Amino acid sequence: MLVRMNRTRANAMLALATLGFAVNFWAWALLSPLGPRFKDVLALSSSEQALLVAVPVIVGSLGRIPVGALTDRFGGRVMFPIISSATIIPVLFIGYAGNTSYPAMIVGGFFLGVAGTAFAVGVPFVNAWFPPERRGLAIGIFGMGMGGTAISALTTVKLVKSSGIATPFLITAIVLAGYAVIAALALRDSPERVRPTKPLLTRLAVIVRLPITWRASLLYAVGFGGYVAFSVYLVTYLKNAYGLTQTDAANKMAGFVLLAVAMRPIGGWLSDRVDAAKVLMAAFAVVVLGALGQASTPALAPWATIAFLGMAGALGVASGATFALVAQRTPAQHVGGVTGVVGAAGGIGGFVPPLFMGSIYGSHGSYAIGLIALAVVAVGMLGLALHTARTAERPRRRTKRLDRLTESV
Repeated sequence: MLVRMNRTRANAMLALATLGFAVNFWAWALLSPLGPRFKDVLALSSSEQALLVAVPVIVGSLGRIPVGALTDRFGGRVMFPIISSATIIPVLFIGYAGNTSYPAMIVGGFFLGVAGTAFAVGVPFVNAWFPPERRGLAIGIFGMGMGGTAISALTTVKLVKSSGIATPFLITAIVLAGYAVIAALALRDSPERVRPTKPLLTRLAVIVRLPITWRASLLYAVGFGGYVAFSVYLVTYLKNAYGLTQTDAANKMAGFVLLAVAMRPIGGWLSDRVDAAKVLMAAFAVVVLGALGQASTPALAPWATIAFLGMAGALGVASGATFALVAQRTPAQHVGGVTGVVGAAGGIGGFVPPLFMGSIYGSHGSYAIGLIALAVVAVGMLGLALHTARTAERPRRRTKRLDRLTESV
């Protein structure tokens, strides 16, 4: 009976954390669907438009490093309400004051990036509630909260057209405030949560020396970073490459996002049963094929649709498998810190491609070079996943040294 009650409570905490992740990601992605509109209204270049939608990504990504470490220290019960409340200010600023000036939009986008740090709160929070054999699936389910970007894609443009520019921002702010209150009242940290006792900088010094930190960072920079890049830039890509309307392009981008979201827990579930590194190998192989196929800008139906949906599913699987790998190989007291670093790498991976694609299209009128570059990078990640899988199969020669390192912190 007690086990069943604990499992029920763990599932309830997972649901609340996933909701918080979705709400904050909804806010984090508000600028992306409006990128083409701001380009026209503010007379932006392709590079300026790409920078505008990418600024929240980079800030939210780098901010995950300190937020992840703070979550190790204070727990998700404290950090989720703080992050959600802090996000309300830039959301309202952009909606009511900052949307008529490019510099103001950059400032608003900078602080909007706070919403993206919610990921580094949720992973250690969820990880502590579940046993090792269920963490891959649990963290994969939590990762479905990235579907908040789909909410933004499906609603933002329509709300602006029907009710004005401020409407989607006001609605998002109200939802954020409601979640902050619910989180403050209902969230509870797991009794199994390991609380670090050493200072932040000391813990970060250990985290950066763990091999899993850098391997997972590279894998996530391409897996989740690729998803973020497409969710940010796909509307612009489809408008330029295929002449779609903004609404049609936003709907197709939402389909890409939803498939990636749905496949993330599948990646975690598979990693609970098969070595996570092998799941990553298969996922990146699909990305290579999809990117190479799309480089020639084939007909939208069926070839481009197949290429993009294949990459969406593969990137979702890779995202889920990467954090299953983190959960399996990271000392419990450092999960938040490692999550912060890895999550930052994923966001940075999503920051660079939109800028690169905007620059390439502005110079050559084609996205082929960018997609070929994605394929080359995915080949590298396939090789890293293979190396990681082989490393896991060898005797762990450095286990004692790693134990001494983590015990010291």
